[in-house]
Amino acid sequence: MQITRRRLLSVLSAAGLLAVVPVGPASAAAGAAGRARIVANTVAVFAGTADSNARPETAAKLTAVERTARVGLKAMDDAGEGELFAGLVLGTDEANLNTAYRRLYEIALATRTPGLPPDLYGSTAVQRRVLDGLAWLHEHYYGDQSKGYYGNWFHWEIGISQHVSKTLVLLADAVSAHRPDLLPTYVASMDAYLRNGTGGDVDLDSRFHTGANLADITTNRILQGALLGEPGEARIRKALTDQLTVFATIDPYHLDHQVTDGHYADGSFIQHSSVAYTGSYGKGLLTRVVQTLKILDGTGFAHGEELVPTVYGWVRNGFAPLIFEGWMMEIVKGRAVSRPDSGYTDVAVVVEAVVDLSSLASDATATALKSYVKHVRATSRAPLDPARFVSPLSVVRYADILADASVPPADLNPAARSVAFNAMDKTVHRRPGYAFALARSSDRISKYEYMSGENLMPWFQGDGAYYLYLSGQDQSRAYGVDYYTTVSPYGLAGVTAPVEPRRTVPELYGKPYYDNPDHPLHFTSSSESQNKYVYFPRGTSGYSGGAVLGAYGAAGMVQSSDVAYRDRALLPDDFVVYRAATATKSWFLLDDEIVVLAADVGDDAGRAVTTTVDARTAAVGDRISLTGALRDGRPWTGPGTADLRWLRYANATEGTAVGYVFLDVPEVRVALDEVTRSRRVVRTANSDTAVTRSVLGVTVDGAAGARPARLAYALVPNADEARLRAHRHGPLRVLANSARLQAITHTGLGLTAANAFTQGRHETAGLRVDGPASVIVRREGGRGGAVRVAVSDPTMGRDTVTVLLRGRPLRRATGDPEVRVGKAPGGTRIEVDTHHAYGRSFTVTLGE
Repeated sequence: MQITRRRLLSVLSAAGLLAVVPVGPASAAAGAAGRARIVANTVAVFAGTADSNARPETAAKLTAVERTARVGLKAMDDAGEGELFAGLVLGTDEANLNTAYRRLYEIALATRTPGLPPDLYGSTAVQRRVLDGLAWLHEHYYGDQSKGYYGNWFHWEIGISQHVSKTLVLLADAVSAHRPDLLPTYVASMDAYLRNGTGGDVDLDSRFHTGANLADITTNRILQGALLGEPGEARIRKALTDQLTVFATIDPYHLDHQVTDGHYADGSFIQHSSVAYTGSYGKGLLTRVVQTLKILDGTGFAHGEELVPTVYGWVRNGFAPLIFEGWMMEIVKGRAVSRPDSGYTDVAVVVEAVVDLSSLASDATATALKSYVKHVRATSRAPLDPARFVSPLSVVRYADILADASVPPADLNPAARSVAFNAMDKTVHRRPGYAFALARSSDRISKYEYMSGENLMPWFQGDGAYYLYLSGQDQSRAYGVDYYTTVSPYGLAGVTAPVEPRRTVPELYGKPYYDNPDHPLHFTSSSESQNKYVYFPRGTSGYSGGAVLGAYGAAGMVQSSDVAYRDRALLPDDFVVYRAATATKSWFLLDDEIVVLAADVGDDAGRAVTTTVDARTAAVGDRISLTGALRDGRPWTGPGTADLRWLRYANATEGTAVGYVFLDVPEVRVALDEVTRSRRVVRTANSDTAVTRSVLGVTVDGAAGARPARLAYALVPNADEARLRAHRHGPLRVLANSARLQAITHTGLGLTAANAFTQGRHETAGLRVDGPASVIVRREGGRGGAVRVAVSDPTMGRDTVTVLLRGRPLRRATGDPEVRVGKAPGGTRIEVDTHHAYGRSFTVTLGE
């Protein structure tokens, strides 16, 4: 297939990508050599080489490959009549069929892995047994298109094809010698099962062929093309062209194929159209594209070095801010938050990709990636196990990086960093000693993700839920699946929720989805209506975003009901909808404090509401203390309900503490309970394992029928009592807290920050903001020093935002070209062009 410059320009936006795929066909000899190299590279990636596998560092990996293969062979030996593997029932469960193909791949892998015993490595008998198993599965359960494609589309279009394609590559010689018919037979069937494509190929207009899913499908097709001989080259080139679209930065104002899945300019990553997904599908995409770069290395089909800067940008701006001391933050994991694998396991996957990317990079980029690998290993509270890496080659590269004394450990984040992932409604704020992660939602981004019985109680995870990670702590004891298991879904930290019980999707409808195919909205397991109203519903408010000024941040959100409640008149009578409580919230992100303001806290339906200041978990038996002071200054120890000025929660066993300063809050209810629940309450596939945790709940209650309330408080990570007492006369002050305007000032930092939520003029502390906006102003060096200003449009719909700084006129020193500065009556007028900025912060520095 000819790849024209015009075609590439139409699908790629990142600079330097035009030279990735050579234009025009290669010679027959070059094509044959390239296809052979793809096969050889793939075998090396997954099985290793004689040299890599002779290294002592790969011994554990080889042991794991051998053990898995022998378990699979034993299950084949024990299979009964009509079984391929003992106990694995086929014919109605597509996940079991996928498992069968995975097991065949694992056995095939052992036969190509140097260093394993000769009854596995190079065993013709075992290889033929695998190929006979492939033939049997095709004959009985896969080849009949009229009986296939039940259940989850992913297994049919991606999962099974992935295992089959890799198995055929690993056993390419054995296929030719023993069952040459398998290759064309399986390729034809895999094409036929690509039903969300067009003509058995990728369809870039399909919502199923985007992001990580597209990378998986196209990598499968590259491997298939390498095996098909010269006719397969067209498949390879088409797959490469399709896969290149995932490297393009998403421009929400000029969507290619109407696809919103992928990486955004601010580091956000979205999958499933509206789900913040860096920590799950994002790491899958990272893994797949780096593997593909290794598979294509030296083949002549692509110049992968042109793509390395783009992938490096993903790591630096998208992944690194979300990884804290080796832990992947919860806010970007979608339904995967309910899985038993920890955030440390997630990061190990990222580390392997970074290790391999460093081998493809050069000079400073390679050094930065290697330094980051060392940093993650040095700061993680859980040991990183390279035996869980996919590739033995990665294990060796990882060992070489650790042994290289010339590479110092170094984070890709500065020590102090505030990041507004406004394209996916998430915020991360980092300081030495802690990291704060905030999950927002809007009419652009889903409130949560539920699917396939995973994340059964997700209802408030995007309603301002936040996570405060403390340095030095094992985060699996604070968060992860056990946090969602033991903390009430109505009492997640940061959430305002109505006091009203909700039921999970399986409880409501008797199955993992709402089934009503005859309704005009056509509810099936993978229909667009299912996505919109059940799996990942969006909110209905357009205000969600915030500004960043250097290492400081502001974020705001107007809480809303989801689209199902809005569209309840269109939905079937038996479809259950829930109404959200009301709240307008801001988070101001400083050095020692995270300040939270909430206004219009209540419920239009008159229900009682709760607002959770924090929810923290600890191991039972940890030495926990609760101390504080009442508003009148008397000391207080919890738990209980009281009119508190401040509270301190300390875990002496972990050596951690969090302080809470109640700036303007009614009585606070503090609970410390021992909670035991099964992990199955959050995911049907989890083992029925009872988990017990000590759970702190700091909550403000609103009575049914009460007038809307306002709250103002500060989280103070790692605080001692002296610091909390000092806040009584400290530098922090709330300037405004209403549904129109929320603002604070910190005299010690010379900083004022405001979120304006409505149309009209908003005035506070020498600052005037016209219309909805997020603004941060900081005077550096005291009176007469430079004044820095950051402005963002959290609605993402304004063309211009205007701010007036009252006082003596200031002149522009430096700043973004979109910012215009001029004199105005009473001060300095700042006008910011926010047209199509998608929440980006614009900054300017002013002087006398």
